[in-house]
Amino acid sequence: MTAMLERPTTSGPAPRHFQALCEALEELRVPAGCKAEIIRGNIVISPWSKAYHLDVMDLVCDRLRAHLPEEHRISSAPALYVFPGVERAYGPDIHAAHRRTRLTTSNQVDGDGLSFVAELTSPSTRDDDLTDKVERYGKAGVPIYLLLDMQEELATVYWSPTAKGYESHLTAPFGKTVRIPAPFDCDLDTSGFWAPAETEDGAARET
Repeated sequence: MTAMLERPTTSGPAPRHFQALCEALEELRVPAGCKAEIIRGNIVISPWSKAYHLDVMDLVCDRLRAHLPEEHRISSAPALYVFPGVERAYGPDIHAAHRRTRLTTSNQVDGDGLSFVAELTSPSTRDDDLTDKVERYGKAGVPIYLLLDMQEELATVYWSPTAKGYESHLTAPFGKTVRIPAPFDCDLDTSGFWAPAETEDGAARET
């Protein structure tokens, strides 16, 4: 049997108000094209990313798939990961987790199984991706957080999670290769992550 990745210990049972938020999220009818998360004690609804972000997500998944820990799977499919210890529920743009984590009939997934998350910033979510999620993913013990700042065209890798957050990070512009530490131990090429140029009629073209 493959063991789950060793994780820092977070706080105990979920507070009642967080449990109530999770229950409310279960019943929420989210508008088409949007996702709902629990951030800073509130249910936050935000639009899904721009279309070209989907290509970037696929590139990340394709480039990391060969380096996944044993029995882990990577996906950009919508999924809500719950972190009771830090009172958050996030729907990361890209997520890698032990396949056993997914064997549930609930639409809320245990964040303890995660080995990697990535967020692609948009104007509506950028502040949370740069602040709340950096702190809370670290405190929850997620081994690797990849932050792709789509507005500034920068890739930041966070690793070494502790009870106080991530101890280490590095940033590089799109087009460079960034190191993804254990449990992946590989280099990630960030070429092709830029926004496509647009023609005069507003249609996108390849760069």
